Amino acid sequence: MLRRWSLTGLIATCGVLIAVVKTTDGAPGTAALLLAVFLGVAFVLSPRAFPRPSAGPLGTDDRPVVYWRPGCVFCLRLRARLGADAARLNWVDIWRDPAAAATVREITGGDEIVPTVVIGGQAHVNPDPSWIRDQIVPAAPQA
Repeated sequence: MLRRWSLTGLIATCGVLIAVVKTTDGAPGTAALLLAVFLGVAFVLSPRAFPRPSAGPLGTDDRPVVYWRPGCVFCLRLRARLGADAARLNWVDIWRDPAAAATVREITGGDEIVPTVVIGGQAHVNPDPSWIRDQIVPAAPQA
């Protein structure tokens, strides 16, 4: 559990320390700005920036599964590019779920490469976000 938040905590702590130094140097405005930037980056890289997984066991619904981990820039890119459509996927943190980490290692030949997306039983390692969007968003009906 601690590993999931370590990068977020490190970035937030650095931001606080830099803000304290800037404040003691007589630059409270710069301190506030830098603190806001560091806390923003910490939030974006935190587990809170990703949708929560479904309550039931994996595979009980038809949603594609995205295996991810906090601090992964490729996972963050995928999440950002999908926007609101990310809620249509089942996001599973491999640092929180050892069985999910084992599944990713099985798919990738022993490595924990994320994001790994499973759609319709097919696994895709670090797929293009636009391709995923095409898979989860139904095509517009033709008139």
